Amino acid sequence: MKINLLIFISSVKEQQEKVRQELMVKTFESNIRPVKGDIIHDPGFDPGFHNGYEVVKITINYDMNECFVSLKPLVLEIEEIKVETYIEKLKAHGWHVISNEELKNL
Repeated sequence: MKINLLIFISSVKEQQEKVRQELMVKTFESNIRPVKGDIIHDPGFDPGFHNGYEVVKITINYDMNECFVSLKPLVLEIEEIKVETYIEKLKAHGWHVISNEELKNL
């Protein structure tokens, strides 16, 4: 089954003039489907914030044999690293920012 992990990342650091937020996805094939409450670990997650994200919602499309897994949003209030650095780390481990066009097709 095609598994699509979705995570929303937002930075609300007071000194920033512009709030940075991104919806990111990582897609892979797996015979294991996560369930609500599972903790997902990924090499792109930074241990300075947490060791994994909690699964909060699962949407299954049996016709397309794919699953959308929504992970608990990450809001960075105390940034030990910049949100841009964190997003780049996720990208280096197979995550990518979802464009508005891709979002319409989900």
